[in-house]
Amino acid sequence: MSPSVNLNAAVPTAPAAASPSTPLLAVDTLCKHYGGLQVTRSVSLALQAGDRLALIGPNGAGKTTLVNQLSGVVAPSSGRIHLAGQDVTDLSQAQRVRRGLARTFQITTLAPTLTVAQQLALALFEREGLAGRWWRPLAAYPALAAEASALLLALGLDALANAPTARLAYGDQRLVELALALALRPRVLLLDEPMAGVPQAEGHRLLAALDRLPADMAVLLIEHDMGLVFRLATRIAVLAEGALLAEGPPEQIRQDPRVRAAYLGH
Repeated sequence: MSPSVNLNAAVPTAPAAASPSTPLLAVDTLCKHYGGLQVTRSVSLALQAGDRLALIGPNGAGKTTLVNQLSGVVAPSSGRIHLAGQDVTDLSQAQRVRRGLARTFQITTLAPTLTVAQQLALALFEREGLAGRWWRPLAAYPALAAEASALLLALGLDALANAPTARLAYGDQRLVELALALALRPRVLLLDEPMAGVPQAEGHRLLAALDRLPADMAVLLIEHDMGLVFRLATRIAVLAEGALLAEGPPEQIRQDPRVRAAYLGH
């Protein structure tokens, strides 16, 4: 990735629709149960512009279920979700995207036969309400074509623009997923284990991209790699058995005896 390319400039975020004191994402006593199984228990969180919040916890703690509720994949049993002060609890995934929320998934969801450029074009068309014109080339929209080129360059994907994603190394596939999310110009970005499955030899470019996400974007990160968590996070929230066990700055969480016993293992 070229250090001369500014990811902040390549990925302008949508303008805020609420006052600066209003959280970009607010989660109020969110619960999810399946019959008698309680998966999330009264979870409350808030993210302001620029926050980097890591969500950690043992397997089965409810982390992905929580993110699925935030993104609209799963409806909560109770509680409310607000984006920039607007209640989005009952909105669809697409409606939340249009209000400034995007996510990546634990397992890649790319179309294997489409090229990187084609998939990015589809994301841009969707954002601009041009999905019905998917058959038109991106070059027919000069501003979008320039935006796509800048984003690919910023993520070091420009040389792979015409390659089908099935032929890409897994680390590059993860970068493409990040590009698609950023093309939506989110104010809030949810990252579900972005490093999962990425070989160590391929991970440095993805790490560099995560380090350089737009400074005014709020990021919620699920990740088991504690080195990455302590590198990126300004705050850490710990889930245990679906409930929020602790939340605070990384050093506070590192020293919390409850967290050490429940998750960090010492």
